[in-house]
Amino acid sequence: MLVYPCAKINLGLNVISKRDDGYHNLETVFYPVPLCDMLEARPIAGASASVSPCDLKVMGGNVDCAAADNLVARAYGLLAAHHDLPPVQALLTKRIPSQAGLGGGSADAAFMIRLLNELFHLDISRPEMERHAARLGSDCAFFIAAQPSFATGRGEILEPLDDLCANLKGHYIGIVKPDVAVSTREAFAGIACRQPCKCCRDIVRQPVSTWKAELSNDFERTVFRVHPQLATVKRKMYELGAVYAQMSGSGSALFGIFESEPSELAAYFPGCFTFQGQL
Repeated sequence: MLVYPCAKINLGLNVISKRDDGYHNLETVFYPVPLCDMLEARPIAGASASVSPCDLKVMGGNVDCAAADNLVARAYGLLAAHHDLPPVQALLTKRIPSQAGLGGGSADAAFMIRLLNELFHLDISRPEMERHAARLGSDCAFFIAAQPSFATGRGEILEPLDDLCANLKGHYIGIVKPDVAVSTREAFAGIACRQPCKCCRDIVRQPVSTWKAELSNDFERTVFRVHPQLATVKRKMYELGAVYAQMSGSGSALFGIFESEPSELAAYFPGCFTFQGQL
């Protein structure tokens, strides 16, 4: 069985408060974009006891962990603890860059849960799949449905925003990720928790042309100070005609939303990962 885990962008991201569990309460809008990995899994017939329950091979991307520690394998292990799953062979082909704020690893994990549920007829409800996914990462639950959503808590409490699709219909997206890695710890360093004047959920329901003046990502202030080249990419997005541009999540990918298809981004951002497509 073959699935295509999609990336996400954050339309606004506000860090509201520090939690007792060490995490932070956030407000953000997740939006799926047509930049996808490829994940294939099939049961291993007649597998011996020595075979790994999830025999995972990862191709492409910068894989910095053992296959057994990959979120896809962990997703298998999470469901196997509650369901009688046979061993599977899985192939993950990476296209979504890592450490980009695009949710690639989270998407892979969530789509593995979806795949196993369908492949083995587990009959797990969507809310239950979201609860499983949330155990693997703060934004994993979003990818179970992968629909525009207002997210609170750590990012796992989701409210669908179906009208946002109509607001962005016909727009184009460009994504640029320089060769810069931003750790979560680095992104949160110096963050001042605050309640925004206006919730991002309400701003994204306005015309896209108003977003530049009101929609923000709190991580930009900290991350741009350490990595000024990211701020340069954002400025260039606007020079190329973006109606709105922002860093996604904690970085280091930047995205621009355009009313018409942007020029070839690779030519303007040499040495960077680039993607462009229609929303």
